[in-house]
Amino acid sequence: MSEAQSAVRTDVRDLTAFQKNILTVLAEEARYGLAIKRELEDYYGQEVNHGRLYPNLDDLVNKGLVEKSELDKRTNQYELTDDGFDAVLDDLQWSLSKFLTDEDRKEQVRDIVAEN
Repeated sequence: MSEAQSAVRTDVRDLTAFQKNILTVLAEEARYGLAIKRELEDYYGQEVNHGRLYPNLDDLVNKGLVEKSELDKRTNQYELTDDGFDAVLDDLQWSLSKFLTDEDRKEQVRDIVAEN
């Protein structure tokens, strides 16, 4: 692994859970800010404040994990970059490496993957 890749990986692993959840939402498809907000509100079961969402999106853009583009004069679209996609995979891989400790757990994950 190059020094640059190592720095990106360390930076990604320092993301907050909220930022990782934003990346997960964007892993499905590119979205505009309000659509991201709605997905996160469904997940959290409560309102997500604009003052929390947009600074975190900007931070992810600045880290090169999300690309921001203009849909129209008032609406921006956000999409994962390749590094953002790799960040989601890295987080999944690490979580699964800690979770899959026996065959029962592996089977439960296989069932989840098969459903999707």
